[in-house]
Amino acid sequence: MISFLKGKKIFEDPESVTIDVMGVGYEVTCSQITRTQIETLTDVELFIHTHVREDAMILFGFRTAAEKHLFLTLLKVNGVGPKLAISILSGASVDRIFHMIETEDVKSLTQLPKVGKKTAEQLILSLKGKLPKQVDGSASSPTAKKTYGGPRTEVFSALVNLGFRLQDVEKVVDEFDSNIEVEDGVRRGLQALSRL
Repeated sequence: MISFLKGKKIFEDPESVTIDVMGVGYEVTCSQITRTQIETLTDVELFIHTHVREDAMILFGFRTAAEKHLFLTLLKVNGVGPKLAISILSGASVDRIFHMIETEDVKSLTQLPKVGKKTAEQLILSLKGKLPKQVDGSASSPTAKKTYGGPRTEVFSALVNLGFRLQDVEKVVDEFDSNIEVEDGVRRGLQALSRL
């Protein structure tokens, strides 16, 4: 499955962008926040979730690993599909959505696109206490507790995108040298995480 794309933005509409990657155009559905962040860019990098249905394969793109992580977390909530998850992410920053859930702010949640009271209550019931305490929506890392920089940021994001728990990935990446090669870091990370 496609998990990351880097290329030139050649077209955009209200819901998606098309990215040229070595001559192949990929249509990627994005939140309003991601589309705004890449609006003035030609060369773009997006974290990708590949959603496969019987009749289609849809790519969802995210400017940060934090946004992708929240998207995947939202999909675990009963009644939340990918289109609703993208709508939620279009309505507020990752930090703000986390805060709404943790403070049980039903009123603010219902102001997000397509979120009614029942859905807001379901989000709180399913996710409160299960999200990272701090995030940095502008960083590549899904958590602001650690800001690695350099190759370790890419290693961290890659391991989280493979589905490992944030706390476990953080513990493993902490041990790596700041100049580790990304490929080597991912390989060693997988080995270490499989032993946890």
